[in-house]
Formats: sequence, structure tokens, C-alpha cells
Amino acid sequence: MQHRRVGKILKREKGPREALFRSLARSIVLKSAITTTEAKAKAIRPILERLITTEKKGTLAGHRTVVAALGKDAAAHLKKEIIPKMVERKGGYLRITKLGVRKSDAAPMANISIVQ
Repeated sequence: MQHRRVGKILKREKGPREALFRSLARSIVLKSAITTTEAKAKAIRPILERLITTEKKGTLAGHRTVVAALGKDAAAHLKKEIIPKMVERKGGYLRITKLGVRKSDAAPMANISIVQ
């Protein structure tokens, strides 16, 4: 049963799933938008929005949490370029736009981007 379980598993073990989420989050922060499958976009959205909210609070502990999750370069980019644009925004930092299906395997694709 799936009682009280949060998040998507995406048919991966814990380590590869965490690595996937970390790389997706880093890519979104550094490039501002990526194209991926709908399932991956929906899985990474709450994780990255929580990190943005944590960084937005401006505490040292919050910044260290974001550095641990994204790495130094992505956390610095988030703090210096993205957070100043999000000061007035209370949530909903990411937008998922559906793109249709991928030609090779008919997987539903989506574009996930940072709302500016």
C-alpha cells in the first residue's frame, strides 16, 4: 500500500533516483528551463520549489541545505540571479507546459521552466 508515502519512485532505486532529481534540479536552475517527461517534471517540481523557498528565507542553514542539494555553482546562481526576481512571489516558482508525445516511444513530454 502507498499510505503516507510522498513522491514518485520512477522505477528506480533510491541512489539513482536521488541522482536523477539532483541533476534535473541543477539543470533547471542553471538553464532556467528543460524538456523532460511529464512524470519527471511533476516529480521534481515540489522538490525544487521547496529548495527555492528555503533559499529565499536567507538563512545560512537554508543556504547550506541548498548547496548540499544542488552544488555550489547552482546554489550561487539561484541566490544571485533567480531569488532577487522571486521576492514578491509567494509560491509557484515553476511552470510545467505539456508538449505532446516523444516520437520514439510516445512518452508524454513537458517543458519545466522557472517563472520570471
